[in-house]
Amino acid sequence: MSVLIFWDNDVDPGLQQPVVRMISDIIEMPVYAEENPVMLRGFDRMRNQNDASRILGDMQDFYTRRAGCRDSILIVTGKDLYIRGRDFVFGLARPGVNVSIVSAARLKNSWYGRPDRDEDLMDRIVKEGTHELCHCMGLDHCDNPECIMFYPQTLDELDRKRKMLCPQCRESLNIYRFSE
Repeated sequence: MSVLIFWDNDVDPGLQQPVVRMISDIIEMPVYAEENPVMLRGFDRMRNQNDASRILGDMQDFYTRRAGCRDSILIVTGKDLYIRGRDFVFGLARPGVNVSIVSAARLKNSWYGRPDRDEDLMDRIVKEGTHELCHCMGLDHCDNPECIMFYPQTLDELDRKRKMLCPQCRESLNIYRFSE
């Protein structure tokens, strides 16, 4: 079992390798990154956002059905994402088919009028990306606000999380990894 991260061309490519290393360290699995060869569809002109569910549907169709990819897939994009009933999402996963997506748009300091810092963006992509990938591996949300599997409602809550799984979530991930 491994993880494949498709990096969209609207996110700084210089962050790829550090993000890959950190996610691999957290989940203790091989993680690889490639440029995303597929155009992400799902732009909603009325909202000026992209429908994360539609993007994941396309990715599921392209990578898992047509290409037969068995890896867990994470797409990192710079597009602002939403799902029906929510103003926005940092990320989204479809656990049954191992596809997930994270948007760097609202993870950047500049979205909130602050100076951008690569370290902040990288930290947030790692936390949110790992969170979504762990959903693909069967983990649910966690009540521990420091655990990667805690469900953040705000950027501040995301920043308070640590880049680690709590002992219970770590155990659940180990059960998943060793059952493959």
